[in-house]
Amino acid sequence: MQKAIIFLNMGAPRNLDEVEVFLSNMFNDRNIITVKSNMLRAYIASSIIRKRREEARENYAKLGGASPLVAQTEKLLAKVREAYPDRYVLNIMRYTPPFAFEELKWLQLKGVEEVTVIPLYPHYSTTTTRSSLQDFHSALEEANFAPKMHIHTRFYKNETYNRAIIARILEALGTDDPHDFDLIFSAHSLPQKIIDAGDTYQKEIIENVNILQHMLHRQKIHFKNIHLAYQSRVGPQKWLDPSLDDKLKELRNKKVILYPISFTLDNSETDFELEVEYREVAEELGFEEYRVAKCLNDAPLFVEAIREMVDECKS
Repeated sequence: MQKAIIFLNMGAPRNLDEVEVFLSNMFNDRNIITVKSNMLRAYIASSIIRKRREEARENYAKLGGASPLVAQTEKLLAKVREAYPDRYVLNIMRYTPPFAFEELKWLQLKGVEEVTVIPLYPHYSTTTTRSSLQDFHSALEEANFAPKMHIHTRFYKNETYNRAIIARILEALGTDDPHDFDLIFSAHSLPQKIIDAGDTYQKEIIENVNILQHMLHRQKIHFKNIHLAYQSRVGPQKWLDPSLDDKLKELRNKKVILYPISFTLDNSETDFELEVEYREVAEELGFEEYRVAKCLNDAPLFVEAIREMVDECKS
């Protein structure tokens, strides 16, 4: 039986020409702009894109003309292909190519009968996991493709996954004493109204932070303080609190390590927003040390966590 492993993620521009494709598909997603009217959503999306297009292009240009997510995804796929040489391993992106329909038709032509699907979002949200899975299932229906499926979501409780996070934090710490540093888990923010409508993302982020705190304590790794904050908010509506800006302003300790807890792969929010924009904020606030831990990317422990998820689904 031919089998495949499929990763789902939001996608990101491979070049500057794809920036508008990315923005257009994202802001026309009914899980992102949650108004009921398609016409109103299209109007709102068009307004946002006009305002953000040039700034987004400039930011991606500073990153070399493409999102880091693209290269990091390819590295992860290569590692998983090494682990599963007898399976097709591919990635489907939500807002930029490769899109679901084309990839699924290719697997159908290859005679694939069973797929393991892993959305690369450790915490469930309507804006990420549900959006990608809705797109995936729509493409399956359009392709008239019905393989046996195993879908793995909400893997933030996986112990190996959390060991991988701690390894990244310790990598950023180096040989320094953790008690000299505050540790901030930085999560992508969401509008409060999405949480109020029943999205479980914030609850799961908080639970994940608690899991990691207990694991650090068991390993006798004691930071001065541990915090949760939210990044990437835009617009005037209420977003999740505390914002990363406010958290940095309130810290008395001027040595900090950030771990981007809601991301598995480095992207513009980590390599530009955290590494560049928030670094400037920290410098203005007089921080002596401002360190951003890398996302898991293709780290061996993350690949091991993926193997655990895939192997749970053996027929």
